Amino acid sequence: METFLAVARHNSIRRAAAQLHITEAAASAAVAHIEKQLGAKLIAKSGRGIALTEAGRVYAEYCRSILGLMQEAQAAVRRAETGRLRIGVVATAGEYVLLRPLVSFRDRYPDIEVGLSIQPRDILFLELLHHETDLVIAGRPPRETGLVVRARRPSRLVVVGAPGHCADPLTATWLLRGHGSGTRETTLALLDRLQIRPPTLTLGSHGAVLAAAREGLGVTLIHSDAVENDIATGLLELPPVDGTPLDRPWHAVTTRTPTPAARLFLGHLTDPDRVGAAAFRAHQQ
Repeated sequence: METFLAVARHNSIRRAAAQLHITEAAASAAVAHIEKQLGAKLIAKSGRGIALTEAGRVYAEYCRSILGLMQEAQAAVRRAETGRLRIGVVATAGEYVLLRPLVSFRDRYPDIEVGLSIQPRDILFLELLHHETDLVIAGRPPRETGLVVRARRPSRLVVVGAPGHCADPLTATWLLRGHGSGTRETTLALLDRLQIRPPTLTLGSHGAVLAAAREGLGVTLIHSDAVENDIATGLLELPPVDGTPLDRPWHAVTTRTPTPAARLFLGHLTDPDRVGAAAFRAHQQ
């Protein structure tokens, strides 16, 4: 299954084999073995490369969940204090919300192996659904996915721009995050509510958007956690925009069966004596 997923990611037997450090013949044989077991064609030629068939796409989703559950099971049977914790986090929360609690957590539980996945919100929740991540810190999870909000921390989305460059934010260029970003979706929804169609510029990453706003390239909607220092030092200002600021708390989210290490982290994250002002508040289901 790992070999098949590598082939699916790369759309190439050769590149998958290189990633896994096996021969192309071995990678091809692994896929052929699965196809024989399933009685279904999973890959097909596409131009000079290969592509997944519809059956291949369905099987790849199951493979992700099965392999994720296997890793989760290995972590679940170990003592929480010596287990593994896989945290998924959006870029803004990773830089401005998670670091302080994570440092004190590592000091408290030095034997827990911690891994971070920094991705757009949609990708993180997909990883969580496939059990490839144990806990996600991001905006609100999609409805009807079965994911559970365990804790929240207040935050607001504000419009910012460089002083002297955002006299009229309704006609200024709006700087957008990449596709899959919850902040991008909220920005576009805000523009719709304001019934304006200003020029937009997609810069992708959180850091690029923030740097562009500081330089006066446009205005952007961003979590207040990320711009407190810039506003205090005068690098950015808060132009008045109807409907803002927006209440958008951070959410700590797991599946219905969080791993022991994830439970430990949630307990730490919601303990103000341990993490101070960065603490989340436990969410009652």
